[in-house]
Amino acid sequence: MTKTLILNIDRDDDFGRKAQVKSPIVGVQNNLDAANKLGIADAEDSDLNAVFFAISIYESLKKEGKEIEIATLCGDINVGVKSDQKLSEQLDAVIKETNAEDAILISDGAEDEHILPIIQSRLKITSVQRVNVKQSKQLEDTYYRIIKLLDEDKVKKQFFLPIALILIVWAIFAIFGMAASGFGAILFTLGIYLLIRTFNSEKKVAVIWHEFRAGLLTGRPSFYTFIISIVIISVSMFYAYNNTFNQYQRNLDVLILKFLAAITWGIVAAGLLAAFGRVTDIYIREKKILWSYWFVPFSLFAFGFVGSILFDTFGQVIWEFRNDRGFLIDPFYTLSFWGYIAVGIIIVFIGAVSYHYIKEEFINEVYEVDIEEQTQKMLKNHAK
Repeated sequence: MTKTLILNIDRDDDFGRKAQVKSPIVGVQNNLDAANKLGIADAEDSDLNAVFFAISIYESLKKEGKEIEIATLCGDINVGVKSDQKLSEQLDAVIKETNAEDAILISDGAEDEHILPIIQSRLKITSVQRVNVKQSKQLEDTYYRIIKLLDEDKVKKQFFLPIALILIVWAIFAIFGMAASGFGAILFTLGIYLLIRTFNSEKKVAVIWHEFRAGLLTGRPSFYTFIISIVIISVSMFYAYNNTFNQYQRNLDVLILKFLAAITWGIVAAGLLAAFGRVTDIYIREKKILWSYWFVPFSLFAFGFVGSILFDTFGQVIWEFRNDRGFLIDPFYTLSFWGYIAVGIIIVFIGAVSYHYIKEEFINEVYEVDIEEQTQKMLKNHAK
């Protein structure tokens, strides 16, 4: 006759911690004694109900004449790998002692059922019986699922990171007595975070942070130029805000265009400084010139001339239109407008031609040298 093991699981070791009962607990009398000790220590523990439920099933099957045994396995307070290893070891010992071939699993929640695959790898499970404690079933299952979900690194980053950003930003503004402005800063911070998440740019941000930290620790020029670039953009934004908000606050589209026109050259200066730091950094570390950055200053200067005049002119035209002066195209026929446009186009043209020359003379030459070096290495390795 097949021997069936009624298996009760206490994954977080309530019997050991609260009642000082050593596990595994094998036999109906030992389980009764353990239940009495746990009941005295904590009468509200759901594991108490599980033991009595297991004993009731034991008595019922015993009356039917079936060969049956009962055992309670206890894990560890640190639920996870450590507790599962203990349960696995105790299960092996119980199987060896009882010679059981199949099992009926008694569970008081989803947490205990988590080790179901471990049991199935050793015994055939013929039934899983859930002890439904009325006041705690749904609560415990929900609590366990939330705890397991929040324990995953991916969920931690997605759930706790925005909350952490909100608290940090709010605290900084509160310290400086700017709690009202903190709400706007929080919205701005969350907006940046959502943009990063939307475009899956987490890796790029991680690379930037790694470069930032490495620059701080090793004293790279790019680190300091990057900091100064941020300062330049910040100062430009405050300058543009002070010069445009009071005058154009009633017209949002005009305000945005004038604001962009005012910060254009700040962006150009910051970009030039950041690119210079990057090129210098690479040259110092690798003794290599980044010829691919040759076009960057030309592009930035062209953007400065063309962007500033376009933003400013379109802003002026819309401003005149909003003030009932009609749609004027005179600003587009001024010497300054076409002068700025022409200078921007000439700069782009010079940059494109010179970059093409640089690419032909230097970048291809470097590439050919690299190919030759790799070929020589391959020949040497083949000769060996």
